[in-house]
Amino acid sequence: MKAFLILLVVLAIPFIWGIAKYNFFIRLRNNRENAFANIDVQLKQRHDLIPQLVSTVKGYASHEKETLDRIVAARSGAMNAKSIDEKIVAENALTSALSGLKIIVEAYPDLKASTNFIHLQEEIADIENKLAAVRRYFNSATNELNTAVEMFPANIIARMFGFHKEMMLDFGGPEERQNMQQAPAITF
Repeated sequence: MKAFLILLVVLAIPFIWGIAKYNFFIRLRNNRENAFANIDVQLKQRHDLIPQLVSTVKGYASHEKETLDRIVAARSGAMNAKSIDEKIVAENALTSALSGLKIIVEAYPDLKASTNFIHLQEEIADIENKLAAVRRYFNSATNELNTAVEMFPANIIARMFGFHKEMMLDFGGPEERQNMQQAPAITF
């Protein structure tokens, strides 16, 4: 009887550990999804401002249609993305398209002096700063999940239940990363 109890305890410990690890992965995954929900709020505000920005720029730079069309198309793609990974890729494209707008703005001094444009730039700068903050939180949550998924022996439980390394949110290459860490410059 004593041997049976010892055997039962020896078998129960890994089972209880496995349940605890599974619940830990669930908590980490939910934390990551919650962090992305915060990003979604900021992205929605960003997407809502883009049509106003594009129409303001159109009034000053009507022959810059190609750049403005790229921004509109990228915004549409970002709004239609479904999964977190799709949204990350789409937002990278939108950020790239918006960087082309900076060149247009520099070429039109009247546009830079427009009160409406200045107000939109301030709103976008505020949203970009908030996005940077929630992106850092999201990437921290993703890093915590990825670390837990890869560490031995928890990686065995992770693989058994389909947990895997997740994508970080990165808006572009090294030069874009450096630019995104700084508030957008508003020049007059």
